[in-house]
Amino acid sequence: MIGWIKLRRSLKADSSSYDEYKSCIGSLIQDDSIFLMDNYTHHSNVTCLEHSIYVSYLSYLACRRLGLDYCSAARGGLLHDFFLYDWHITKQEKGLHGFTHPYTALKNANEKFILNDLERDIIVKHMWPLTIWLPKYKEALVVAFIDKYCAIMEIFNIGRRTVLLRLLVK
Repeated sequence: MIGWIKLRRSLKADSSSYDEYKSCIGSLIQDDSIFLMDNYTHHSNVTCLEHSIYVSYLSYLACRRLGLDYCSAARGGLLHDFFLYDWHITKQEKGLHGFTHPYTALKNANEKFILNDLERDIIVKHMWPLTIWLPKYKEALVVAFIDKYCAIMEIFNIGRRTVLLRLLVK
């Protein structure tokens, strides 16, 4: 845990990292369907789009720092909750939202975008350890942990997410 905290503190954002990040996700944010996530509340007062951008950007920074495939982490992080329904209201036919939404997100993402195996693994395994299948790639594990970190930050309204406003611009 101490290593995670040190890593989090070492993640520095600057204008070049914003530009590089936006080039990684550029083809995704050109599609208006990404912005449909803004219609759904995810955690507390945070929309699904805001949460996904938060997870995506922190995953990009962490994977870049760790020498991993940061562009795939950014893309997978942005699409990890691309399920496009209000999970607070909509009841799933085959199980609880926590277990089923990764597959819905992957189905939706595959219909709209060309994904590599790493991005698919990130999307479908981001709920580990709730779901039993271990991530196949290190990047997927990073995104899974960052997703939990961001959810806690959002639920308890901790920290600032001012970077989101800059990253949401097409």
